[in-house]
Amino acid sequence: MGWLDFLFGGKKNPGAASSSTAKKKLKPVHLEKRFDLSGRTGQGSMSKVYRAYDRELGRIVCLKVLDKVKTANFEARFKGLNKPSEGEICLSLRHDNIVRTYEYGISTQGDPFLVMEWIEGLGLNYLIETRSKQLTGNRINYLCQLCDAVQYLHDNRWLHRDLCPRNVMIDNEGVLKLIDFGLTIPWRPEFCSGGNRTGTPDILAPEIIRRRPIDNRVDLFALGVTAYEIFLNQLPWERSLSSEETFRRRMNLPPRHPKDLKPDIEDDLAAVLFKAVAKEPQDRFSSAKAFKEALLSLERQDY
Repeated sequence: MGWLDFLFGGKKNPGAASSSTAKKKLKPVHLEKRFDLSGRTGQGSMSKVYRAYDRELGRIVCLKVLDKVKTANFEARFKGLNKPSEGEICLSLRHDNIVRTYEYGISTQGDPFLVMEWIEGLGLNYLIETRSKQLTGNRINYLCQLCDAVQYLHDNRWLHRDLCPRNVMIDNEGVLKLIDFGLTIPWRPEFCSGGNRTGTPDILAPEIIRRRPIDNRVDLFALGVTAYEIFLNQLPWERSLSSEETFRRRMNLPPRHPKDLKPDIEDDLAAVLFKAVAKEPQDRFSSAKAFKEALLSLERQDY
């Protein structure tokens, strides 16, 4: 009986504990004593990320330190549902296109932290924003790797909920890594009821904005938005300075057709991109695997 069996209704795994029990048993770690922090590499709304030397593991790692207050406020939204923590979720994930997590714990200051593999490479958002030549000939390759990561998550009954170029890394060997599972939830009815609008406004599916129940197709929508950025350097809807205006446009306007943004784009690619961001979930691809198959069926593969 594995970890997912424990989470989703099987017999209790002796090696696993509930989210609340696991937190109580964690021994606080003095981060400054264990890690040599060589510099902050990023900061999210609920965390700080460092490149660090782990004296215990004897290697360079990525250390993610969560803000205890913001994390507690977020987890409180799932009160009574026994939601796994970000650390528990990440430790259960094993896929070549998902960042590897070695350990999670609690600092002596009470902040949750994760110890992950250090990825030598660049963010997909950087490659897109700089119109990097690295994308040339690799757009379908990168998207297919991302599809593989998303399909793995969905097969294991997780929803990422914050899939965007900012949360994707490309290492120096060309391997894509999906990162940041701070908003990830189990794909179960009690976690997927309508009402929770948490996430990056640019990639929120219309059903999230309308506060309707969700499923895997919210990640597929975000995957489609990411594909628009990779191929067109633009979003399906015009950017807005306010999230409310962004939401209004998403609910009331159709997505911009790829042909309107890039008239010389091939018809088959335009059709795939447009389908991926359909406003109604049933009109999108049914799975990340189906999206990948559509990409691989394109006449051109050298984008």
